[in-house]
Amino acid sequence: MRKVKPARKLGRTTAHRKATLSNLSTQLLIHKRIETTEAKAKETRKVVEKIITKARKGTHHAQREIFSALRNKEAVQELFEEIVGRIGSRNGGYTRIIKLAPRFGDAAKMAVIELVDFAEAPAAASTAAKQDRAKRVKGSKKAETEKEGGESAE
Repeated sequence: MRKVKPARKLGRTTAHRKATLSNLSTQLLIHKRIETTEAKAKETRKVVEKIITKARKGTHHAQREIFSALRNKEAVQELFEEIVGRIGSRNGGYTRIIKLAPRFGDAAKMAVIELVDFAEAPAAASTAAKQDRAKRVKGSKKAETEKEGGESAE
């Protein structure tokens, strides 16, 4: 009987998928917060959680294994020097995914993935995204009222 594999393919070949997840993981470790599609965020979370758990060991072997996955010295250095020290004794759950409004062009489900201990203001990000969407949507009531308010103020 055929069994379903748990990973998402993301519409890519194996090599392309691994490269995409590696790049997303690298950017998340460097910038602490990235915006991407919901499916990519969920897959990136799996990769990053394993990498951070491995980095908590602090061994040279762990550092080499992580470098082989990320291929970015800056990200590995950031991980071992700053992120691991700040995470401390947290047992998993190093990342948070916040769902956003759909992307304007293709209505893809969007999300922000961030490192938990580095989050600044998660509520402010989602509020800003909603306000931006109201401005972009043609004919929305908020956009029209803001437009009228801006014209009368001039």
